[in-house]
Amino acid sequence: MKNFRFSSLMLVLGLLFIYAPMLILVIYSFNASKLVTVWGGWSIKWYVGLLDNTQLMGSVVRSLEIACYTAIAAVALGTLAAFVLTRITRFKGRTLFGGLVTAPLVMPEVITGLSLLLLFVAMAQMIGWPQERGIVTIWIAHTTFCAAYVAVVVSARLRELDLSIEEAAMDLGARPWKVFFLITIPMIAPSLAAGGMMSFALSLDDLVLASFVSGPGSTTLPMEVFSAVRLGVKPEINAVASLILLAVSIVTFLVWFFSRRAEESRKRAIQQAIEEGAADSWKQPDVRRAQQAPEAA
Repeated sequence: MKNFRFSSLMLVLGLLFIYAPMLILVIYSFNASKLVTVWGGWSIKWYVGLLDNTQLMGSVVRSLEIACYTAIAAVALGTLAAFVLTRITRFKGRTLFGGLVTAPLVMPEVITGLSLLLLFVAMAQMIGWPQERGIVTIWIAHTTFCAAYVAVVVSARLRELDLSIEEAAMDLGARPWKVFFLITIPMIAPSLAAGGMMSFALSLDDLVLASFVSGPGSTTLPMEVFSAVRLGVKPEINAVASLILLAVSIVTFLVWFFSRRAEESRKRAIQQAIEEGAADSWKQPDVRRAQQAPEAA
């Protein structure tokens, strides 16, 4: 009983430590005072003022755009890398390839950002691209960083799959690419979704890489917030952060809701199959008796 109370207390304290600052941020986003730390009554003028703050809203749209592109590219590259690491067990340089895939996980972002900056500068001098750093260079940097996370997540899922299903499909004449898209991809879809959401969150939150590879007119939301915090937190930033929290909460709820519905449907299908199998097993003896009765007569 004492252990239960202690664990419950630690759980409550941990949740408060995580979510209390977010709740305070949401409350102060409705603060009427220009001073963030001084309460001046309830007001929604900072949310209305976001429509006039073109610089801040532009950085929000830019960050969301880069995050979407990064999630798509990271899932594609990470899935291919995971497939090579798990299904092609023997080839020259496999250890080196695996190390290169997972290197961004352990390498400091400062080193990665500086390396990519030097790469883009060298490429601009040699082939003339990129002429200037912007959304494309940030997208490449974020994809390089996030693809490693996707590769690790998808690799764990691919190692758990039953290869007999894919082998049966190929024995029936299906080509490897058709097996990959029609059988393998649906079975690893949850890990792809998890990797995509992780890549989206990491790209939206990144500051270090974007600071190195961004250029004029390509400021992301973390860079905008960081530069504004130096001069003091503005109430508009609280409003933007509250809207992001609302959007993340809605998406999380929708994912949980549809996942729960899919799990319930799967359980109902399994239960229905078990009941039908049990009913068939009860019917078979009756059928046998009916068949044996005329023979006995």
